[in-house]
Amino acid sequence: MKYAVLLHGNGVYDGTEIHEAVCCLLAIAQAGHRYQCIAPDVNQHHVLNHTTGNEMPETRNVFVESARIARGDIKKVSEVSATEFDGLVMPGGFGTAKNITKWAFQGPAGEIEPHTKKLILDFARSAKPIAALCMSPTTVAKAFEGTEFAAHLSVGTTAAPSPYDIAAISQGMESIGAVAEMKTVREIAVDEKLKIVTAPCYMMEATIVDVYENTKQAIAELVKLS
Repeated sequence: MKYAVLLHGNGVYDGTEIHEAVCCLLAIAQAGHRYQCIAPDVNQHHVLNHTTGNEMPETRNVFVESARIARGDIKKVSEVSATEFDGLVMPGGFGTAKNITKWAFQGPAGEIEPHTKKLILDFARSAKPIAALCMSPTTVAKAFEGTEFAAHLSVGTTAAPSPYDIAAISQGMESIGAVAEMKTVREIAVDEKLKIVTAPCYMMEATIVDVYENTKQAIAELVKLS
């Protein structure tokens, strides 16, 4: 089987969470399947210095930056179709909430990149599974807003340590039609009806080993749903 892996830049604070992306690619390959990295051809919302968190006076393209993770083998979201793949994998990182949606700035009221929305909906309407990690469930929720889909999604739990406001993000997803579930970094949420798997990963306090194991759980379930 072959899976599309949706990237949205290169670096956790303004793009894709690189650890999560690599764990996804590795887990897919270890399970004996293929992947194709994809990304929207848009400019990043901003560029951050990852050593300081300060904004840098430059512009970068999401597709070009994502190609760094993909080792150059990448296709534009606008040029692929759900018919080419058996499922969709969405690593986290704040690029999903800054470059694909504007959740990081406007919460659930923010817009979503139209080509990416269409692709996510095409996978759902084709009954092909989606695995969304970390912050990416918010992008699924935004894509489904106002549609026939009310997905069960998780960005983590309020019952364990997290660097983020899990309660507020979960409430935001529910405000646009999703059903939020509480899961630790050792668990995944599975919407059997819609074939959607979500895993908290770095939304919780976690090591890279925790994230790898959580990612493997999600990919194994994705393959099973395929």
